[in-house]
Amino acid sequence: MAKARTIPGVRRAGMILVVDDDPQIREVVSFALRKEGFETTAASDGAEALAAFERVRPDALVLDILMPEMDGTEVCRALRARSRVPIVFLSSKDDELDRILGLELGGDDYVTKPFSPRELVARVKTVLRRAAPGPSVPTAPSGPTQPSRIRHGRLDLDLDRCVAGWDAHEVVLTATEFGLLRTLLAYPGKVYSREELMAGYADGAFVADRTVDSHIRRLRKKFALVGAGPIETVHGLGYKIGECR
Repeated sequence: MAKARTIPGVRRAGMILVVDDDPQIREVVSFALRKEGFETTAASDGAEALAAFERVRPDALVLDILMPEMDGTEVCRALRARSRVPIVFLSSKDDELDRILGLELGGDDYVTKPFSPRELVARVKTVLRRAAPGPSVPTAPSGPTQPSRIRHGRLDLDLDRCVAGWDAHEVVLTATEFGLLRTLLAYPGKVYSREELMAGYADGAFVADRTVDSHIRRLRKKFALVGAGPIETVHGLGYKIGECR
């Protein structure tokens, strides 16, 4: 297991856990992140990754899917049982089903090998930005102070704690899911196209429509567990928040 490292003189932007069984990829990803001010620590397999997570409590993970013994999907399941830490999957597979599987498990984004280190860093920055409290893009007009909660009918978003609620039920969301819901709630009833929902998703990097669909589908499943269906599809146009009665 690698020790946490930074580049001297570069301001720390957060701690990233890099998990891959290929030492060269671990070093390439870690170096690219450190150049942008991140502190990094690395693990070569799933068991090491879980141990490192408990030890350093990273701000995000770059997680390889295909690893021996305990793969990235198992690591993601274990982490999602207790944490909303942003996860960017990294995989040599470029199959659509593999992409959707990774997101359905609770990943926030997905990059395939071979990859551009610059794009990967941009996606890490984006999932961290979505995980941070505050208004999403686009934002509703605000006064001198930003609201700490958004309420619409029975739907409630606590922006300070990044927690969603429906009546008395708390709905546990990933950073990406919370960010998408916050965007939809900026203007309840407004129909957002996939392009609008993808705005700021990866700092200009290409993101497939199906990626947004996968996150929306997962949001709906979580709200369905508490008997709610706040997100409506407007066929041919996109998604909106309904009346939430």
